[in-house]
Amino acid sequence: MKTTNNKLNLFSFTMIVVGLVIGMGIFRTAATSAKDALDPTVYFSAWLIGGLVALCGALTYAEIGSRFPVTGGYYKVFAQAYHPSIAFAINCLILVSNAASLSGVALIGSGYLLKLFPGDWNDTHKALLSCVAILIFYLINLRGLKLSSMAQNILMIIKIGMILVLIAALFFPDQYAVQETTATATTSFSTIDWIKSLGVSLIAVSFTYGGYQQTINFGNEVQNPTKNIPRGIFMGIAIIIGLYLLVNMSYYNLVGFNQMKGEREIAYVVIDKIFGTTGATVFSAFLFLGVLAYVNGLLMSNPRVMYAMGDDGSLPKIFAKQNEKTNVLTFSLTVFAAICIVILFFAQEFEKILSFTIFLDCFGMILSSATIFWFRKKTKHLDGTGIYKMKLFPIMPLIFMAAYVFVGTSIAIDDPSAALTGVAVLAGFVLIYFILHRKKKTVNL
Repeated sequence: MKTTNNKLNLFSFTMIVVGLVIGMGIFRTAATSAKDALDPTVYFSAWLIGGLVALCGALTYAEIGSRFPVTGGYYKVFAQAYHPSIAFAINCLILVSNAASLSGVALIGSGYLLKLFPGDWNDTHKALLSCVAILIFYLINLRGLKLSSMAQNILMIIKIGMILVLIAALFFPDQYAVQETTATATTSFSTIDWIKSLGVSLIAVSFTYGGYQQTINFGNEVQNPTKNIPRGIFMGIAIIIGLYLLVNMSYYNLVGFNQMKGEREIAYVVIDKIFGTTGATVFSAFLFLGVLAYVNGLLMSNPRVMYAMGDDGSLPKIFAKQNEKTNVLTFSLTVFAAICIVILFFAQEFEKILSFTIFLDCFGMILSSATIFWFRKKTKHLDGTGIYKMKLFPIMPLIFMAAYVFVGTSIAIDDPSAALTGVAVLAGFVLIYFILHRKKKTVNL
């Protein structure tokens, strides 16, 4: 829905914000977040704070997009504000993070699908099934088949529908679980313990709220941006926070806080309680279809980023090579699919992939949002020309960056191996840049 001058109106932009954020994570990450929370106050605080951080981030990226209109991803802002080596490393880091995200979501879908079959399924089985799904869609994409926008719209309707079904479970109080009291709940804990627990709980929450950074692509596409961008983002994030909190209330009431900690396919338990095994089976099948569409979407989009980087010389030219018959980016597609499978092979567990993904995201989020200070200085001449300019600057971007520093630090404390791997990957990409750059200089000489 666009206005006659081809600009997004308030409703359309609000729906885009909602569509960017709501993904498949809410059907799995609630259990992970609960597992890391000392008590329900930590748990629900994490979900509320995560939404407020998303609001600050979305407004920050929207202004960056207004000052520097980009196409094809927010990663392009790095080349403007940082040394080329940092831009290259973060671009590559985002691709690895996307691959890890794809692998994590594939594990979510595999867990729900295996619920439909009797057997003692473990993380290895889920990882193998995820690999099969990735390979199937890799082969489909090799043939040049594309997922239509209609299918993506249907996927969005399915996701919203499943979320509304979970929320509807709140209207069955006779099915509410008895909330058990644990030693942790009855024993007083320090403020430091509460904060540490909040930081680890926020890791899963951050994954679920991801996607708002893509508002950077719409800064110049919104009608009356000064008014409609903040309104659309406020309303969109408010809708998302409301939906997520209601879903979490459903999990909390029907499964029970302590029981949530041990449930991975938590939505299955809720649906099974209300609608029985048949309802849970149908729900799981729809969810797996949604995961397949997500996998296919990322397998389509990310090789195109590699293509752009190969085309402009950031990556070797082979990444820009297309199949003459099908126009498929064969090399880039193969590399991206391989990265996904390698991550699945080494991590296997959703929690390990989650920590690695969010730690990588911390670099990208902090460095990309920090460019708002650079762009404000360099594009002062745009002030007063009708572009979107956030209020409460610099408080909002500083809150956003501080939140990701907090989450990154929490990961480093809770899972040092994931943090060390992330730092090593970043350093490796910086090194690769200088090796490639040196080769170019040698060739030119």
